[in-house]
Amino acid sequence: MRESFVRKAGSIGQDNLIAKPFPRAIPFGVKVAAGQGQLKRGAVLVLGEDGSYTVLTEATTGKANCVLADDVDASGEAAVTAVAYRTGHLNIKALIVAEGYTLTQADKEELRKGGILLSEMMD
Repeated sequence: MRESFVRKAGSIGQDNLIAKPFPRAIPFGVKVAAGQGQLKRGAVLVLGEDGSYTVLTEATTGKANCVLADDVDASGEAAVTAVAYRTGHLNIKALIVAEGYTLTQADKEELRKGGILLSEMMD
């Protein structure tokens, strides 16, 4: 009996989140607050007072800080570790915020201050 030692571990597809190669998208580890559900790559995150990150909403008390680099399941009762981009040149059309919220000019400026440049690219 032959056993295959090769299996697909994952794949990377084009999602248009990264708009340009410079400035380089630099990832870092974040703690995503519990109870937020399934979060998608491209979600704009806000750093809370407790050190955990939540998705940007109208009710968020913090400022736009970073962008989620990979999908994460934050639907449980405990915070989860994830990867986000602290810098990079990203496609504004690929960014995700809470339903019913629209990214404001102030949000865009906070991301820029942190090192995330935004460009409008094709969908």
